[in-house]
Amino acid sequence: MVTKLFLRPNSLPLITFPPKLLFPKPKFLTISLFCFTTQTQTQTQIHYGPSLHKGTKPSQSQSQPQQQQQQQQEQDDVIIFDEKSFTRVFELAALRVPAKDCFALESRLRGHLLNWPRIRNIARVPGDEVDPDLLNLLGEEEEEENIVSLERRIHGKAEGDGDVLSPVLYRDKLAREFNARGFVKFRNLAKISRPKKKKKMEERSEGNKGIGRNEISLVEVVEEGEEDLKGLLGDEFKGKRKKWSGSTRLLLLDERYAARNVEELPEAIKVVLKEDMRESTKSTFELVRCKLTLFYDYWQMNEILEALLPKGIIVPSAFETVGHIAHLNLREEHLPYKNLIAKVVLDKNQPKMQTVVNKIDAIHNDYRTMQLEVLAGNHSLVTTVVENGMRFHVDLATVYWNSRLATERQRLLSGFTHSDVVCDVFSGVGPIAISAAKIVKRVYANDLNPYAVEYLERNCVFNKLEKKIKVFNMDGRRFIQAIFESDKAKSITQVVMNLPKDAAEYLDAFRGIFRDRPKNGDFTFPMIHVYGFSKAQDPEFDFHERIRIALSEMVVDVEVRRVRLVAPGKWMLCASFILPESVAFAGTRLDM
Repeated sequence: MVTKLFLRPNSLPLITFPPKLLFPKPKFLTISLFCFTTQTQTQTQIHYGPSLHKGTKPSQSQSQPQQQQQQQQEQDDVIIFDEKSFTRVFELAALRVPAKDCFALESRLRGHLLNWPRIRNIARVPGDEVDPDLLNLLGEEEEEENIVSLERRIHGKAEGDGDVLSPVLYRDKLAREFNARGFVKFRNLAKISRPKKKKKMEERSEGNKGIGRNEISLVEVVEEGEEDLKGLLGDEFKGKRKKWSGSTRLLLLDERYAARNVEELPEAIKVVLKEDMRESTKSTFELVRCKLTLFYDYWQMNEILEALLPKGIIVPSAFETVGHIAHLNLREEHLPYKNLIAKVVLDKNQPKMQTVVNKIDAIHNDYRTMQLEVLAGNHSLVTTVVENGMRFHVDLATVYWNSRLATERQRLLSGFTHSDVVCDVFSGVGPIAISAAKIVKRVYANDLNPYAVEYLERNCVFNKLEKKIKVFNMDGRRFIQAIFESDKAKSITQVVMNLPKDAAEYLDAFRGIFRDRPKNGDFTFPMIHVYGFSKAQDPEFDFHERIRIALSEMVVDVEVRRVRLVAPGKWMLCASFILPESVAFAGTRLDM
C-alpha cells in the first residue's frame, strides 16, 4: 500500500529510501494516508453556489445528440450555439408561508436561506395571488366560509357548485342580483369582469402548484409539503396543510437542505414551525420541494466562455468600451473562436454594447488609426463617448481613441489652472483639448489627421467651447515652430505631446524657438508633458535618456512616471519638465 502511495501522479520523486522510511510504524502510516485522502477530496470538491458543473439539464428528446451542450454550426460565417444547453435545474427545499409574514421570516432565517448571486431567496407563487381589496371582503367569519365566499365572488362558483361561468355571464348574474345585494357587495363589479391585462402564464404541467419566472431564473413548486409533522410539533397537530388560504411566498432554503426531512432541518427553522403551530391549530407554513432553473441569461460572460472554449485556452475577460462599441484585443489562440467570443460578449453586455470589434493588426500608419474587424452586432463604428462631463463624437474607422487613458487624462487636467494656456500638439478628436478648455484660458489644438480635425471641430461646437479653442491641421514639428514663432508663444504655459510612439522625436523642434528674441525679454518657459513607450529594464532611465538626446541637453530636470503596462515588458510613461532656457535660446550668438 505504501509503495502505491508514492508512485501516484504528482507524488514524490522516485528515490531510493531506507527501510525505515518505506516501512514506518503503523501510527505514522495512518497519519500519512489521512493527509493524502484529504488532499484528494479537496481537489475534487465543488464549491458552494451555482455552477454549470452542478445541477442537471432539462430532459431532452433522445434524438438530440449528447453534445448539444456545446452545439456549434457555422452558417454564413457566423457561429451559432444553443443557448438552451446552458440551462441548469437545481433541486431545492422551500418554506411556503403567508405573504404577510415572508419578510419577517426572512430576517429570522437569513443564515439558512439561499445565498446565490442575482437570485432572490423569496419567490412568488402566482397561482395563489389575490387582489388585497378582495381579501377585505372576508371579514371575521370562519376561514372555510371565507374561502367559499371569496371563490364564489371571484369565479362565480365554489367547490362543488358546477362549471365556472364565463366572465360575461358572471357579470350579468351579479348585475341581476345588484338591487338585492346592495352597492357595498359589488363595488368591484367592473374590476372583476374586466379582462386581465397581464400576459397569460405558461401552461403548467401536472404536479406543478406554482411558477414564478423572470429573465434569468424560474422557480417551480413540484411537491407540496405533505409530511407528517406530528413527531416534530406534537400530537395536537392536525396533519397536512389545507387548500389555498391566501397569497403565499416561497422562502428558498439553502442548497444544503435540499434533500432533508423536517426532523433534519436546523433548529431555527424548527422553532419557526413550532411557533406557527402554537398560534393556530392548523399550520400555515409548509415545507415544499422546488426546482430552480437558471437560464443562459443568468450565467456570467466568463462562465459561458469557460464552458465553450477548449481547455487550456485563457478566457478573455476584459475589453475596452468606446461608447456602444466593445473593443477586443484577442490573442492568436482566440482567433478560431472570435465570432463565438463576440456573440457571448454582446449577449452579456446588451443593451449598452451594440457592436463588438477586434483589432486585426498593429498600428503602423501616421494617423494612428486601428484596423478593426466587426465580429458581432451592427456595423456602425461611429459612436459618442462621455468623459470628464464632455461628449465626444468618434469614428473608430478613421480616428484614434483609447478609453484606458481616461484616468491619465484626468490626472493631467487636474494640474491645469485658470490662468494656463494649453498647446495640444497631437490632440486627436480633443479628449484633452476640449476638457482643458473648461478649465484654462485658451487652448491651441493640432492634429495631422484631417478626419480627426473634422471631429475635433464638431466636438468643440457640440460642447459649446469653440470660442476658447483654436484648431490647426499640420505636422507636429511644424506646428510647434509656427505657434512659438507667433505672438502666442509668450502666453503658452502647458504643452501636451500625447503620441507615445513618436512624441519624444519631436522634442528637437523646441531647440532655438526663442533664438530670434532678446534674452532679457519677458518669457514664460512652458511645462512640457511628453508621452512614450519603453521596453527597457529601467524604463524611466531609458525614457529620460531619449529626452536628453532629443533636446541635445546634458542636464534636464525631468519627472517621469509610469502610466500603464500596455504589453508584457512594455510601459507607457509620461515625462514632465520645464523647457530649459538653454534649449529655447540654443543657436544664438551669446551661446557661442
